[in-house]
Amino acid sequence: MPIMTTPIFPPQAPGSRPKGARSEREASAHVKKMFSRIAPRYDFLNHLLSLSVDRIWRRRAASKFQRVLRRTNARILDLCCGTGDLTFAMERVRMKALRDRGAYRIPMVGSDFAQPMLDRAREKGRRHHRAAVFVASDALRLPFPDACFDLVTTAFGFRNLANYENGLREIARVLKPDGQVGILEFSEPKGGPMASLFRLYFRHVLPNVGGIISGSKDAYRYLPASVAKFPSRTELATMMKKLGFIDVRIYSWNFGCVVLHSARMPEQASENGENN
Repeated sequence: MPIMTTPIFPPQAPGSRPKGARSEREASAHVKKMFSRIAPRYDFLNHLLSLSVDRIWRRRAASKFQRVLRRTNARILDLCCGTGDLTFAMERVRMKALRDRGAYRIPMVGSDFAQPMLDRAREKGRRHHRAAVFVASDALRLPFPDACFDLVTTAFGFRNLANYENGLREIARVLKPDGQVGILEFSEPKGGPMASLFRLYFRHVLPNVGGIISGSKDAYRYLPASVAKFPSRTELATMMKKLGFIDVRIYSWNFGCVVLHSARMPEQASENGENN
């Protein structure tokens, strides 16, 4: 497994830092509490604030991994799964590829540390008869053995990790050789009229509407702040490459507002932890 044994970033590695959090532990606790609090209105607000385009983003992301999804024995982890929307989007892509609703397939695993989110994911899975199981776990300390998944995905959740480097390390650890990863995240457009419109919407409209409906203004103020501080698409790609991921690809949608990074683990690790 090509995981570096010495830090490649400064001790204060990039990661989510909600207002008032003084350490990674406090940041994680703050994010967990925040998402647990907004869980009851989370799906409604996601679709409302994106005009339901978030469904398209997840479907596009899932379609990039059809080769893995159509394998009935593939083991798939949806990290920071929230209420399971990407998990279920992948399941729909898988069933379309298989063309047999009764076909046996290993259930997908959705993982999140906010229990109220998982409760809603399980309810949605039961209601729509999806082949998925959901487990509570910290993305920085996953309770899974090494090299056990063929695909690890995350949609709009990686940005909330207290340490991005360690999050990528954990993904690398649980991926099989030649396993794939997909990270779908918001990104701030860097120039042009779309950048100004994005900032106006994300910094003013979204926090106010989301705060009123969810009852948590802090949560929807945190969202644009976390996007602004998240590594750029090239910075995240560089981080992934330095940690041993190969074939890093970047897909950009909606004028650069949403970005998918895909990559895979090498089939064999070199002795020094770098890619061959």
